[in-house]
Amino acid sequence: MSVNQQAHTGPPYGQPQPGYQGYQQPAYGGPSLPGVPQSQYGAYNGPMPGYQQPVPPQGYFPSLGFPSKGSPVSLNSDTSSLAPNFIGSLRAPPTSGAPPPASGASHPSGHLAYSQFEHGDVQNGIPASAAPMQRPPASQPFLPGSAPTPVSQISTFQQYGPPPASVQQLRNHMAGMTIGSTAASAPPPAGLGYVSGSFSATGSGLHTPYSASQGAPPATVSEGLPLTQPPFPGHTVSTQRLPTQVPGFTPPPPSTGVGPSSYPPTTAAPRPPAMPGPPLPGQTVAGPPSSQPNHVSSPPPSTMAGLHPGPPMSGLHGPPPPTHPPQPGYPMQQNGSFGQMRGPQPNYGGAYPGAPNYGSPPGPPPPPKRLDPDSIPSPIQVIEDDRNNRGSEPFVTGVRGQVPPLVTTNFLVKDQGNASPRYIRCTSYNIPCTSDMAKQSQVPLAAVIKPLATLPPEETLPYLVDHGESGPVRCNRCKAYMCPFMQFIEGGRRFQCCFCSCVTEVPPHYFQHLDHTGKRVDFYDRPELSLGSYEFLATVDYCKNNKFPSPPAFIFMIDVSYNAVKSGLVRLICEELKSLLDYLPREGNMEESAIRVGFVTYNKVLHFYNVKSSLAQPQMMVVSDVADMFVPLLDGFLVNVNESRTVIASLLDQIPEMFADTRETETVFAPVIQAGLEALKAAECAGKLFIFHTSLPIAEAPGKLKNRDDRKLINTDKEKTLFQPQTSFYNNLAKDCVAQGCCVDLFLFPNQYLDVATLGVVPYQTGGSIYKYAYFQLETDQYRFLNDLRRDVQKEVGFDAVMRVRTSTGIRATDFFGAFYMSNTTDVEMAGLDCDKTITVEFKHDDKLSEDSGALLQCALLYTSCAGQRRLRIHNLSLNCCTQLADLYRNCETDTLINYLAKYAYRGVLSSPVKTVRDSLINQCAQILACYRKNCASPSSAGQLILPECMKLLPVYLNCVLKSDVLQPGPEVTTDDRAYIRQLVTSMDVAETNVFFYPRLLPLTKADVDSDSLPAAIRNSEERLSKGDIYLLENGLNVFVWVGVSVQQSLIQNLFGVSSFSQISNALSTLPVLENPFSKKVRSIVDMLQGQRSRYMKLIIVKQEDKLEMLFKHFLVEDKSLSGGASYVDFLCHMHKEIRQLLS
Repeated sequence: MSVNQQAHTGPPYGQPQPGYQGYQQPAYGGPSLPGVPQSQYGAYNGPMPGYQQPVPPQGYFPSLGFPSKGSPVSLNSDTSSLAPNFIGSLRAPPTSGAPPPASGASHPSGHLAYSQFEHGDVQNGIPASAAPMQRPPASQPFLPGSAPTPVSQISTFQQYGPPPASVQQLRNHMAGMTIGSTAASAPPPAGLGYVSGSFSATGSGLHTPYSASQGAPPATVSEGLPLTQPPFPGHTVSTQRLPTQVPGFTPPPPSTGVGPSSYPPTTAAPRPPAMPGPPLPGQTVAGPPSSQPNHVSSPPPSTMAGLHPGPPMSGLHGPPPPTHPPQPGYPMQQNGSFGQMRGPQPNYGGAYPGAPNYGSPPGPPPPPKRLDPDSIPSPIQVIEDDRNNRGSEPFVTGVRGQVPPLVTTNFLVKDQGNASPRYIRCTSYNIPCTSDMAKQSQVPLAAVIKPLATLPPEETLPYLVDHGESGPVRCNRCKAYMCPFMQFIEGGRRFQCCFCSCVTEVPPHYFQHLDHTGKRVDFYDRPELSLGSYEFLATVDYCKNNKFPSPPAFIFMIDVSYNAVKSGLVRLICEELKSLLDYLPREGNMEESAIRVGFVTYNKVLHFYNVKSSLAQPQMMVVSDVADMFVPLLDGFLVNVNESRTVIASLLDQIPEMFADTRETETVFAPVIQAGLEALKAAECAGKLFIFHTSLPIAEAPGKLKNRDDRKLINTDKEKTLFQPQTSFYNNLAKDCVAQGCCVDLFLFPNQYLDVATLGVVPYQTGGSIYKYAYFQLETDQYRFLNDLRRDVQKEVGFDAVMRVRTSTGIRATDFFGAFYMSNTTDVEMAGLDCDKTITVEFKHDDKLSEDSGALLQCALLYTSCAGQRRLRIHNLSLNCCTQLADLYRNCETDTLINYLAKYAYRGVLSSPVKTVRDSLINQCAQILACYRKNCASPSSAGQLILPECMKLLPVYLNCVLKSDVLQPGPEVTTDDRAYIRQLVTSMDVAETNVFFYPRLLPLTKADVDSDSLPAAIRNSEERLSKGDIYLLENGLNVFVWVGVSVQQSLIQNLFGVSSFSQISNALSTLPVLENPFSKKVRSIVDMLQGQRSRYMKLIIVKQEDKLEMLFKHFLVEDKSLSGGASYVDFLCHMHKEIRQLLS
C-alpha cells in the first residue's frame, strides 16, 4: 500500500467508532456520561517543570514548522512549540541513504496490525484489565514507541513533587507527566479536537509529552469524563505536522505496569532495549481513524505539488531505529513547532531529533516541515457534522438559550415562544452575568436581526393580531409589547413586565382567567402569548401626523447620458419595465398592487413624464434649474399601473428613441434624489426611488463631485478618506429622505471611478441597496442585471420603518450596524427595510444579570406595508446567563461572531488606519481564545493551541475577514470596489457573510447526476484542486466554474458544447443548455445556488493557467493571498503566538 496514500477519513465525528468498546462517546459537546468516573487528567500532558528549553538548530525557524513562503520572521513564536496537541503529521521526506527495511515491521503478539483502512481493535493505551487503577480507556493515553520502564526500574525515576498518596492524587500527578515518546495517534474521532498527539517537545529527546487518548481524546478536557470543571469540548490544536504512519506498522504493546513506574525517566535514565524503537519520521503511531484526516500520509519524494505519489513502499521509511539506549547528554528535543518530531535533523539520520546517529551515514538536511492543513480545523467538516447532527430534526424554540443549527444547515423551525434564528441570531446564547466577566472574555454580545426575513414555504408567517382601536397591550413603564415572558398575577387582572418588572393593569377587553399553572386559559389562542414572532395592526397613534398612510410609490429614474444610451442600457431597462410593472409587491390576497409608479429621465437636466390614464400620449416636462429642484406636475406623475398601462407602454417605447442621438456625457445626481423626494412629499406617501446611473456627477449642480481616486493613499493614515463621502451634502439629503420615507435603490454601471463612497450615502442611510455592474456589457451582464432588478422590485419591503430593541434589566443595546439612520440613541430609522437587510445590535451590561431569570430581547419594528397598512412586527428572544466562563464559550456561534466582527471592522476603516483595524481584530480574537485557554481549558503545555469547540473555526474565518478586499486590497481592487463591499457587508445576514468570507467550493465532476444532492464541498485551497476536474466556487456575488487542463474531452463537450479545452469561451455569462445529464445537473446546481442568494451571482468561466485564474485564486482563502494575506496555516501559528504572549 502506498505510503503516500491519502489518509482515510473515518466516521463523522460525534459518532462512536467501531472497536472502542467501553467508551461511550457523547455527541459533540454533550453532557458527561453517567457511570464514567471523573478524570482529573489534564487533557494533554504539559511540559514538565525542570526541563530546560533547548536551543533550536541553526537555520530552522522553530515557530514555523512549514516552509514559510516569505520571511519566516512573521510568526516567530519564540522557541516554544505551537500546539503539540493538535496538528497532524509532519510530512517527512524519506531519509536518503538507508534502504527501507524489509516489508512490514513485526507486530508483537497480541496486537493487531493497524492500517489506515481498518478500524482494528487496537488499543493504544494500557490495557484496562491490567491496570491497577480502573480508569476509563479514554483517559491517559500511551504513546507507543517508547517502552515504559519495567517496575523494577522505579529507582531511576525522578518524581516531581511529593509522591502521590492516593489514586486521585496519582491521577492529578499524572496529568502533568510525560509518557512515551513518539508521534501521536490519529486525531480523535469525536470531532472534539484535532488532537493529533501532544508533543510539546519538552523532555529529553526521547520522552515527549504525549496525549492522544484512545477513543476520542477530548479537545481540551475529557469530553464525557468530567473534570472538576464541567467538561468543555475544547479544541486542541497542536501546531506542527507529526510524522504519519507507515501502514502496517503497529507499535509494541505497552507493559502492564502502571503506577509510579510510569513517571518519565530523567534524561540519563537507561532505557530497556527490548522495543523496536519509535516510529520514524514518515510514520504515525496507530490511532483511531478520524473523520478529518489528520493522519495524512507523507508526501511523495518529490516535493512538487500535484505530482503523483510514488510507488507503494512497504515497511518503514528511513534508517532502522536505533536499538541501544541513547547516550546521556545529547541535545534535548527543541521546543518549537507544532508537535514533536521534526524528522531527521541535519547530520542525524536517527529517529529522534537530536539522537546520535548509529550506523547510517548523515543524510542531506531535509526541507523545512509544514503544518499539515488536514490536521487543522476544517470548515467543511464542521458544516458537514452540523448537517448530519442537526439537519433532520426541527429546531423547536421553546427552550431558553438554545444554540440553533448553523446557517449552512437546512432545518425547519417550530416557533414555541422564541423568535426563529431566521429572524435573530446571537453571538452567544449564554451571556455573562457581570460586565467584568464580559470584559474578561472579550466575546462581543451582539444580535444580528433580520426583521422581515423570508421564511421557507413549510414555515408559517407571523400571525397578524388586531386589538382594534385600543391597540397592542404594553407595559406602562418601558412600553414593551405583550409577549410570552410577561407574568400574569392576581388572577389575571394584572401582569408583571419581564423587562422592567413594572406591574400593569390588564385592560378589561383583554382579561382572561388563569389555569392552575398561572397561565392564561387562552394562552394558545393568542400568538403574542405563545409565539416568539408575531405582528400587531397599529392604530392611528402609531402613524405620522396621526393619520393613516397612503400606499407607497415606486419612481424609476433613468440616466439617459451618452454612455447609458450607447451601451444599450436605456433600451434594456425600458423593455424590462414593460413586463416588470405587473409584478409589483402586493399584500397576500390583493388582486393588484396598491403601489403607484412614476418615471423620470436625466442627464444634466431632468425630464418628468405625465402618464395620466386619460392622455393618448405621455407628456414630457423638463426642469433645467437643477439648483432648485421642484416637481413640475402633481396630477399624472404617480399613477396606477393598470389604469395607465397603454400610456406607460408608449412612454417606455419612446424613451430609447428620444435619446438615441444624445451627445450629452455629463450627469447630475443629487437633484435626481431631490426630485424623487419632492414628488413623494407632494403625494404625501412613502416610497422607493430606483436610480440607474452611469458616471461621476461632474455637471454643475448641488452634490457635484470631483475625481479623488488615489491609490497612493492605500496603507497610509489618509486611506480612511477613501471610504468617507467627499461632501456632507449627501448626509443631509439622506436625513430628509428618511424623514419622508423615501428609500433609494441605486444601480451603478461605471466604466471608471464614480465615488461609490459618496453616491452610496443616501441608499445606505435610507435602508436601500446598491448594485454595481462595472464595465457593463449587454451580452454578458444583462442577465444578471435583469435578475437583480426583478428581485429588487418584487421583494417584500416595509416603508417608513422605525425599530427599537428593548432588553431586560442588566443589559442594554449600545451600538448598531447596518443600512439605516439614527437621530437618537435608541431608534433605528429606515425609509425602507427589505427582507434581505439586517441590523446588528451590540449589548453591554449596565447591571448584574441573574442565572435564574436569564436575559430577554424584544425587537419591535413599526413599518408601513406595501398596501399602506401600518404594522408592528415583534420578535422576542430569551437567553441564558452564566457565572462560569465555560458556559459562555460552550454557547457561542462563530458565524454570527464573524458577521459582527466584520461589520465592526468595516465601520472602523472610516475613522482609523486599516492596519490599526486589522491589529485590533487580531488582538480581540487572541484575547477571546487566551481567556478560554486560561480559564476553561485543562492545564496543558503552553505549546498547545487549544480552541473552544464552538470557536474552532474562529481563526480561519477571521483570517478571511483580514484578507478581504476592504482590509487588504490587492492591486486590482478599485477604491469603488472597496467602498461597495464595505456597504454591502454592513447589512448582510449571517448566511451571506459565511459564504462571502469562506466561499463554497464544489467538485462538479463528483456530482451524482441521478440525485438532487450537491457534491460534497472541499476546502478553499489550490492544493485541493485536481487538473482533471471541474469545480464551482460561489461567494454570494460570483459563481466561478474552474476547468482543469486535463479534463476529459467528453465532459467539456457535455458541459460547454465544444470539443476541446482551448475552445471553451471565457465570455459565457450562462452555461449553454445542452440535453445531457451532466449539463442538466450542473445547471440545476447553479440555479439552486442562485436561488439561495439575495443577488444574482455573475458566472465566470476560468480555465486553468488562464489570466482569469488569478481572480479565482483570490477566493481560495486558505492559501496565501497575492495582497500579502497569510495562509490559514501561517495565521494559525500567528494567533497561537499572540495568545501565548497574552498568557505570559
